[in-house]
Amino acid sequence: MGSNNFASARKGRHCINMETKARKIDSVQVFGRKKTAVAVAYCKRGKGLIKVNGQPIEYVKPEGLRDKVLEPIYLLGYPRFKGVDIRVRVRGGGYTAQIYAIRQAIAKSIVAFNQKYVDEATKTEIKDILMSYDRSLLVADPRRCEPKKFGGRSARARFQKSYR
Repeated sequence: MGSNNFASARKGRHCINMETKARKIDSVQVFGRKKTAVAVAYCKRGKGLIKVNGQPIEYVKPEGLRDKVLEPIYLLGYPRFKGVDIRVRVRGGGYTAQIYAIRQAIAKSIVAFNQKYVDEATKTEIKDILMSYDRSLLVADPRRCEPKKFGGRSARARFQKSYR
């Protein structure tokens, strides 16, 4: 009788797993990078919320660079973002690098979401709009800080030579 209860308990758990698989959420997870800053955007069906580290995108600091974060929304128009919620987590780097990582993550997430759940034509249209404006919205900048070498104060500068 004890083994019978165990078997029914296992069956019940298995049914729950099947139900959660059936209710799978349409979502994509994409990252954006700039220098050492990494922003991960989680894009799913929703009602148009865009949050960065738990705060609405309108409150991103510094204010001078806020327009840079909003560029993908300005370019594509808010109606394209109406049906999706985007949550961005960003770490590392400085203020400016984080801003550029966030904008890249948002742009890449809307392209990936449209490719996976809408259609290829919409994705190509969005991609062309973003690429024609700024390539760094979709393609990461490979430049990194060059390491310091011995015999000088930085990567390239050498100490002054003296004969005496």
